[in-house]
Amino acid sequence: MARRKKIYEGKAKILYEGPEPGTIVQYFKDDATAFNAEKKDVIDGKGVLNNRLSEFFMTGLTQIGIPNHFIRRLNMREQLVRNCEIVPLEVIVRNYAAGSMSKRLGIAEGMQLPRPIVEYCYKDDSLGDPLVTEEHIAAFGWASQQDMDDILSLALRVNDFMSGVMLAVGIRLVDFKIEIGRVFEGDYQRLIVADEISPDSCRLWDIETGQKLDKDVFRRDLGSLTDAYSEVARRLGVLPSNNVTKPTLIN
Repeated sequence: MARRKKIYEGKAKILYEGPEPGTIVQYFKDDATAFNAEKKDVIDGKGVLNNRLSEFFMTGLTQIGIPNHFIRRLNMREQLVRNCEIVPLEVIVRNYAAGSMSKRLGIAEGMQLPRPIVEYCYKDDSLGDPLVTEEHIAAFGWASQQDMDDILSLALRVNDFMSGVMLAVGIRLVDFKIEIGRVFEGDYQRLIVADEISPDSCRLWDIETGQKLDKDVFRRDLGSLTDAYSEVARRLGVLPSNNVTKPTLIN
């Protein structure tokens, strides 16, 4: 295989130039980070699971008409995605209080919010991805008002889809983070869901027991991250029911 051109390497993924114009190969690493990369480890099989789970969720979004960057999975660790210009925001949808919201507002973790709350963070690791308002976003030109209306609509539609999917397998969608990309079709701009949707970017709790099945397992030293992600994949039918630990690693 010809050596591919690396475009970008982040904490959990590497992006390579795609084989077709307007495409990128997204490679999922086994690296796990928390607290703005202050805590790091390599979790065997994590990248394989996130690749498969992100494929599952993005394919589901496509089926219900929510535009996203996913084209197809290439192998156990890579997927082909559409190249897009990433809006420099993390879009967070919260259904229950947890994490930084609980700390900021003094709300007990697990309290159901009166309605889904959408928050925005400016994407900058060196600043710790600070929380920003729509006033900041408009003032600094990160997105237009029409963009923000579209981003809010996309985020809430993803929330409806994800909440229903997870509820059906006994998992509570506490919150999640997505990124939004711009694609241009002639003179027309379109916003799409980009990056990934996986347990790395969601908080997932078992409805009956409250067991955490997301990256908080790593953040809080609650056990095996691979086991937690494998349990999510098993319930969703992404992995065979008898494979609840480390998947076979290929590619």
